[in-house]
Amino acid sequence: MALTLNHISIRTLDLAACERFYCGLLGLQVGPRPAFPFPGLWLYAGDMAVWAHACVHIIGIDANDPEGLKRYLGDKSVAEMKGTGTIDHVAFFATDLPATLARLKAADIACRERTVPGIGLHQVFVDDPNGVVVELNFPAAEQALRLAAEAAAR
Repeated sequence: MALTLNHISIRTLDLAACERFYCGLLGLQVGPRPAFPFPGLWLYAGDMAVWAHACVHIIGIDANDPEGLKRYLGDKSVAEMKGTGTIDHVAFFATDLPATLARLKAADIACRERTVPGIGLHQVFVDDPNGVVVELNFPAAEQALRLAAEAAAR
């Protein structure tokens, strides 16, 4: 069997907040989505004509009509929908570290940064509106250039 990761799905009570986070801050795009019996968004990284590029599926919960979602995916209580549960985080490869950090700062979203020793990777961790931890992996060279630019500016 060949296996690749296709997408992550996140249930939410606030579709608009998720769209602002994943599209406005992380640069994904809302694209085509099948006519499921519940609200939601498919967020794409790449050509929106290719459904496999929908890497984040946001599943909206309609408090006034939850039956379509319950029948399709099963029921979950609101208490179960915080954070990532037993999954620690989801991760994306990314580019343009300075612009990403500037967008996060402008949106007043706290982040945690780490540089992974030995593999050339700089990580930025943020929490989405539902408490899902999102890891953004940048080439460590971007962090080195950022630090050099900051040092030169002093």
